[in-house]
Amino acid sequence: MHDPDPSRALTGPDIDGWARRFELLSDRGRLRILHCLHHVESITVGDLAETVDMTPTAVSHALRLLRHHEWVSAERDGREMRYRLIDETVHSLLHVMGAVHGHDHHAG
Repeated sequence: MHDPDPSRALTGPDIDGWARRFELLSDRGRLRILHCLHHVESITVGDLAETVDMTPTAVSHALRLLRHHEWVSAERDGREMRYRLIDETVHSLLHVMGAVHGHDHHAG
């Protein structure tokens, strides 16, 4: 049966949370970073910057923002930090967008 009260549609989803997620995804640089983080298990700022054709400073700034929102984690590896994607919702969204894992490219 048709629900005559369309405002009830807004009681379930976290509209503000989803808007923040899509805002973070709307930046081309951050989206490229996230695709790379999805593809590899972990990566340094320098390698990531080279891969996405951004300066290390710009990549560091983006990673700081992504860490703040708990999409990305960092782990020390000697003198360097290695970054990885940890947010499962973003991981799933990247799959919907066509992102693949590095191991998905190897011929079996």
